[in-house]
Amino acid sequence: MIKKELKVCLVFEGRDAAGKDGMIKRFTEHLSPREARVVALGKPSDVEKKAWYFQRYVPHLPVAGEMVFFNRSWYNRAGVEKVMGFCTQKEYDAFMQEVGNFEHLLVHSEIIFIKYYLDISKKEQAKRLEERKKDPLKQWKLSPIDEAAQKKWEAYSKARDEMFDKTSFVFAPWHIVHTDDKKTARIHTIKHFLSQMQYKDKNEEYLHYDHNVVCRFDPLCYEKGLIYK
Repeated sequence: MIKKELKVCLVFEGRDAAGKDGMIKRFTEHLSPREARVVALGKPSDVEKKAWYFQRYVPHLPVAGEMVFFNRSWYNRAGVEKVMGFCTQKEYDAFMQEVGNFEHLLVHSEIIFIKYYLDISKKEQAKRLEERKKDPLKQWKLSPIDEAAQKKWEAYSKARDEMFDKTSFVFAPWHIVHTDDKKTARIHTIKHFLSQMQYKDKNEEYLHYDHNVVCRFDPLCYEKGLIYK
């Protein structure tokens, strides 16, 4: 990537406690910190709220020879903001109309762009959220949003499904990752990512990933039980 000056952008979305932080840590732990950046933006400022929605994300996109990991992204609007009422219906509709054009520009500018949605069962999510309350090393992860995750499970499912349906583009599809087993999810997601890349001495034998762990979105995924309800 550095030698060929590639631009790589990975988006990680998913339910609360699905393992986005841990997944990104496993990706980045052996990469150069100068060329691999993690972007995890907080609440938008008053000025950012007045700007074009995608504007605050543009400065964080990768330049040549760089790899960027978005720990949540512009898809906040399709998930958390919609479910929690942090955006209006008009703002949500505008996002859905614009996001395809925005991502098409990214791909057209030769950014290698991959979207992952980390899915988790309701039972496992409840278990992990409870662990956060007891583990002093994980208490920083607790937030009012987490408290609502179980109560608004169905609303999040509906928002997720609508997001898949409207934003899994041919040029930028969603890839769903089952994360009830963290280690398995991490290994197969890294395998999937590497299988999408072209590089010297690539050994396909090591890159066979389980399609029941990482799968490209398709309506048939629901029938096959590959998306948690």
